[in-house]
Amino acid sequence: MNENKMEKNTDSKKPLVSIIILNYNAGNLLIDCVSSIQKSNYSNYEIILVDNISKDNSHKKCKENFPTIKLIENKENLGYCEGNNVGLRVAKGEYVVVLNPDTIVDSNWLNELLKAYQSNGEGLYQPKFLSTSDNSMLLSTGQMIQLFGFGYSRSKGDKDEKVFENIEQIDYASGTCLFTSKKILEKIGLFDPFLFAFHDDLELCWRASLNGINSFYVPKSIVYHPVEGTSFKWSPLKFKLMERNRKYCLLTLYDRSTFYKMLPALIVVDISVFFFYFSKGLVKMKLLADLEILKNLKIINRKYSENQKIKNISDKEIINSFKNEVKVPEWVVNNEINLIFNNFLKIISKVTKNILL
Repeated sequence: MNENKMEKNTDSKKPLVSIIILNYNAGNLLIDCVSSIQKSNYSNYEIILVDNISKDNSHKKCKENFPTIKLIENKENLGYCEGNNVGLRVAKGEYVVVLNPDTIVDSNWLNELLKAYQSNGEGLYQPKFLSTSDNSMLLSTGQMIQLFGFGYSRSKGDKDEKVFENIEQIDYASGTCLFTSKKILEKIGLFDPFLFAFHDDLELCWRASLNGINSFYVPKSIVYHPVEGTSFKWSPLKFKLMERNRKYCLLTLYDRSTFYKMLPALIVVDISVFFFYFSKGLVKMKLLADLEILKNLKIINRKYSENQKIKNISDKEIINSFKNEVKVPEWVVNNEINLIFNNFLKIISKVTKNILL
């Protein structure tokens, strides 16, 4: 029914942008997402829909509604990383966007991302994220990295009072909607398949920063997203993957000398994380995360060597931008526990930074 609208993507005066949407049982949210893309002011795009063996047939329904999208059906669930990589490998655009299937994009979202890239230079870019259920609630004004590898969304849960309204450098761009160029990905590589899901955007952007390629927040580009997306939500598996992948990033992205200097602090932090998982009844997930790290040391060492080859920025330069605390949403940790954990993190982070810097 919307094939004619899809045909507008032929404006050769503007660079082609490939929009990769990875789907897994997103239901009608997927159709809503593609419908919102069609209302964009930017015309020259292609949509590549990659499906990770959805059982709800949402990918087939989407193809029926929008016949000109390119549909790729994976034979198994490849996870977020490799699933998106499948789409990125066949993308024809000069620029690419990785976009979650449960998002709704503002009409000017793509124009603003492209404009920011062209004015600020090579990098990885994210929009402002607002809640789909409450458009005045911020979900992210940029992604931040804490010294010990925790990632978090700045301003998540806050009211949008237009505080962060300028394009600015951030620690990493959110994989919910991540804009960059094919040229950048050719330099730094695609998402790391080992991660499967979570910390994938953090790892990609941290890896890019090793090569002097920064991440940016673009407030005039607006994308709406559920408070918690359709992927895992806060499941035990998510907690396991987040902890495993946090340690994977520390072991593959920091210099070994930096890691060993941080080791006493990391052990103390690890004990506190253990008690957090204990409080959630997720000790098994914590132990499984640690066990998977030990089982995959060969993969970790190989990835570390690869990262060292592209690295031309020192850890000191990167660490200067890393934060001492982490904002955890109230629906994950209550304010009292969050306050205690953050006060602890601030102290140990400051001490560790004094040693490293």
